[in-house]
Amino acid sequence: MIKLIILGPTGSMGKLIGKLALIDEEIEVVAACDVSNIGQELSFFTGTTDPNNIIIDDVKDLKEVINKTQPNVAVDFTVAKASEENCLILAEMGIRCVIGTTALSNEFIEKFEKLVQQNHCPAVISPNMATGVNVIFKMASILTSYLSDWDIEVLETHHHRKIDAPSGTALKIGQTISDALGSQFDDIAKFGRSRGTNKRMIGAKSEIGIHSIRGGDIVGDHVILYAGPGERIELKHQAHSRECFAEGSIKAIKFIANALEDKIYNTQDVLGL
Repeated sequence: MIKLIILGPTGSMGKLIGKLALIDEEIEVVAACDVSNIGQELSFFTGTTDPNNIIIDDVKDLKEVINKTQPNVAVDFTVAKASEENCLILAEMGIRCVIGTTALSNEFIEKFEKLVQQNHCPAVISPNMATGVNVIFKMASILTSYLSDWDIEVLETHHHRKIDAPSGTALKIGQTISDALGSQFDDIAKFGRSRGTNKRMIGAKSEIGIHSIRGGDIVGDHVILYAGPGERIELKHQAHSRECFAEGSIKAIKFIANALEDKIYNTQDVLGL
């Protein structure tokens, strides 16, 4: 049985993951920590029966909660500042992590990876755990290898509450494309275009455009445009609800509970892509 602790259980993703985890026969939710709604019942936010009657603890007491409840896997879909602090604590205590938080710093990744190896607690870190998006990553890599001389642009659209831009998924797409090109993403990425004379450099090896749109309650759309002479190809993924991310998170939780290598995995590893 997987003993799970949920960080951020009252957030949009935390509620959905909690709901699915509570009804999954392979998972026992043993704890939940947040910065708000402390002292309230987890089931109030998930709308499901909770056999353990979990009460939400203050994340400031994370070490004490871990010692008391003995989880072996943690899931974190919060914000970068919180994840970078709390997931280091989790790794220090040997807890396997599934992290869906975006905009994590390279400094954190380096520290976290060392702890993963030292404490034998593999982790999954992914900007997007939806199955379809990870198939898009794979397809983008394949298409780019055939269309390296075409212009490639990435367009992402999200709700107006999203903090980071561009999305972690768009950055992952850009990185996937640049890897297929044998280029450095930071050297060829162009984030939006300013008004006035601003001609595009021709070919993806010279420039990959990354563009962000924010509005309403759009869950998440990503489009990859491959534009060549006289023709174009568009790869598009639309998330109709956050359920696809939550379902992917449950798959990642089950995967990491049995992972053998002390390393950081991604969702493509989880799905075997």
